[in-house]
Amino acid sequence: MNKDYENGIEILKQMTDINGVQAIKSLGNIFPDFEEKMISFGFGQVYSRPTLDLRTREIVTLTSLITQGAFEQLNFHIRAALRLGLKSEEILEIIMQCAAYAGFPKACSALGITGEIFKEEEARAKEAK
Repeated sequence: MNKDYENGIEILKQMTDINGVQAIKSLGNIFPDFEEKMISFGFGQVYSRPTLDLRTREIVTLTSLITQGAFEQLNFHIRAALRLGLKSEEILEIIMQCAAYAGFPKACSALGITGEIFKEEEARAKEAK
């Protein structure tokens, strides 16, 4: 694979666990060129740019996904945001901010997804103790 692809995989490993990496890579089973472009460009070139850190990029990504109503991507990116250090309160504030600019229906959908992830993460944390 090319350098951007390898760099993209390294970025993904910072953002997610092996399941998240595999979920992204599984797109290659359907369309290998798509998977290669998404990892090489999206993560290997864009997410790796030095001016914004990964945490800040996730704030921008969450906001963009919510305002677009692209909820199918939200699960992955909320989990990545948590892994990168965003606190649950910060994610909830992002949703509130989006409600003011994108509307309550989109914010409500985002909140429902977020609530489920928070429950799963809380249960996982209890299991780990």
